[in-house]
Amino acid sequence: MNFRRGASREEPEINLIPLIDLFLVIIIFLMVTTTYSKFSELQITLPSADADKAVTRPAEINVAVTKDGHYAIDNLRVNVRDEASAATDLAEALKASAVGRKEPIIIINADALSTHQSVVNVMEAARMAQISQITFATQTPAGQ
Repeated sequence: MNFRRGASREEPEINLIPLIDLFLVIIIFLMVTTTYSKFSELQITLPSADADKAVTRPAEINVAVTKDGHYAIDNLRVNVRDEASAATDLAEALKASAVGRKEPIIIINADALSTHQSVVNVMEAARMAQISQITFATQTPAGQ
């Protein structure tokens, strides 16, 4: 029985907004739970070098600084008159030690308890002796 004779029937339609909301939730869930695998290493073949080892080592001048502020250049103790003239005394000793050596490198072996000023005196002496290459010797702790 059709009681609505002149009324037209509405076509049923699908509402897409709840469907889009559902897909967004699923995409977010998949993005959060997905693990991405990374390549942890590359297969690289590195070239080999056939160069000869360096025959000459650079000239090294070892300067030791004790915790008491005493200095030794190449295991020879340097007499420093006072703290003010320490740099000039060390510069003279460094110049004498650098004679005949081409571009020497100063290696400072400072005691851990030595003062910073005694190390700075060695660096100032190297500047006065016109030696520009300075490095510091360190040691690793016994547990490593």
